[in-house]
Amino acid sequence: MMNPEQKQKLKNRLTRIQGQINGISRMIEDDRYCVDILTQTRAITAALRAVEDQVMENHLNTCVTDAIRGGSNQDRQEKITEVLEVMKKFRKHG
Repeated sequence: MMNPEQKQKLKNRLTRIQGQINGISRMIEDDRYCVDILTQTRAITAALRAVEDQVMENHLNTCVTDAIRGGSNQDRQEKITEVLEVMKKFRKHG
């Protein structure tokens, strides 16, 4: 679970990303130079990865930590497996 400050930071970051996406849409509509568009798409990709990093950090610091400290062996194993599966997906799409 995220605290209100973390939620607000992520919401603000996602709002900026939405603005960037809208900007790319305008660039395409205006027939802007392809390399300029690609530069902006890479910036959005980096911003989304930063969101992923923050969400993962929160997950590790809350859900996973709680399962390790006080959960059953099954809870701990489920959280570890879950994190490993997410990491595998990131590696495939990175």
